[in-house]
Amino acid sequence: MNERWDCKQVDAQTIRFRVRVTPKAKQATVGGTHDGALKVAVTEAPENGKANQAVVKAIAKQLSISRSSVAIVSGQTSRVKSVEVHGVSADQATERLGV
Repeated sequence: MNERWDCKQVDAQTIRFRVRVTPKAKQATVGGTHDGALKVAVTEAPENGKANQAVVKAIAKQLSISRSSVAIVSGQTSRVKSVEVHGVSADQATERLGV
């Protein structure tokens, strides 16, 4: 099943999308979708914001941008988060994330 990734272009250089996080995973991965959200697995536990920091780092690394260009805008304590990324278009992100 090829599920559609729900990524919105906010302006020329900003996109927003949902992320479904799996904390305490054996291996950190970025890719695939679940209900339109990008799947991100991180090895960190969801304590004191460590998993959120790992999510930002993993997305930035996969997109080849700085961590300061990635922000979690909602869902800080939830598995499903809304993320805003500056410096890439929706097409560039789709290509780099492989979704």
